[in-house]
Amino acid sequence: MKPISLLFALPLLIAAADNGHPARVPLEKYLQAQATGQGELIRQAFHADAKVLSIRDGKLMSLTAEEFASRFAGKPAPDEAQRKRWIESVDVVGDTAYGKIVLDYPAAKLTDFMTLHKINGEWRIVHKSFQSEPKSKQ
Repeated sequence: MKPISLLFALPLLIAAADNGHPARVPLEKYLQAQATGQGELIRQAFHADAKVLSIRDGKLMSLTAEEFASRFAGKPAPDEAQRKRWIESVDVVGDTAYGKIVLDYPAAKLTDFMTLHKINGEWRIVHKSFQSEPKSKQ
């Protein structure tokens, strides 16, 4: 293998190595909650002291983990078949991780930025910030 091609392959190898990291577990539970509407999965994925932050109309909005979990209706959204979501990346350093998640919905594309910590041997989301970009109607 030529030395230059290893430089291009290295990011792919690092990304592949994170696929099975335990820090992904709460992120996957979060995705399940989004798909099923089950707030209990949010409670399992997020630390009780976690915060959810976003900007709406130029103002910072903040929710507790419980307030966020209570917004889930207990059933999938009516347009669930048209929704796509995935973990874009996970970066782990020791007992701290950062995850980027994309939610591609019919009316908007959301990008979630999650901070996770390993607390008492278990990975939990401690912070979620997100950006929502409305899709233009065609």
